[in-house]
Amino acid sequence: MPTHGVAITVPEPFGAALQDARERFGDPLARFIPPHITLLPPTEIDEPSLEAFETHLEVVAQAHAPFRMALSGTGTFRPLSPVVFVQVSAGISQCELLETAVRSGPVERSLEFNYHPHVTIAHHLDEYRLDVAFDGLADFRCSFEVTSFELFHQTDDGVWRPLSTYALKG
Repeated sequence: MPTHGVAITVPEPFGAALQDARERFGDPLARFIPPHITLLPPTEIDEPSLEAFETHLEVVAQAHAPFRMALSGTGTFRPLSPVVFVQVSAGISQCELLETAVRSGPVERSLEFNYHPHVTIAHHLDEYRLDVAFDGLADFRCSFEVTSFELFHQTDDGVWRPLSTYALKG
């Protein structure tokens, strides 16, 4: 069954900088996953359900306005999960509202952990590499306007690619 996810893509030039950093830190998934803020984690969605879900995403996008997002410094989910991330420092509540709305539709997905918007920069690496990632982007700062979110699908080569873009209009 196809796997899909919903996310806010980090725009250029910031996306390329974060993807390059993730690769430098040794994360083997760096070139498979574009830098993003997850709204719906990887979820299997069958073809009959996908159309209804896409309609739901259109409704969600129309109900939410564009907003300013800032990314600032690093954080980690260790020791619970071997993840280092760049923190969302502005736009958190808007991400939370979008995530709740996306998950309130026809596709159900329970979460392993409470929702926390972030941009992963290192995952499932040894402690040393996680520390290097944490320190390496501690001074990272950027801000941008979020005007849309994307429905992604994982293709046969393992790469996550956008399937549809939904413009925020609320």
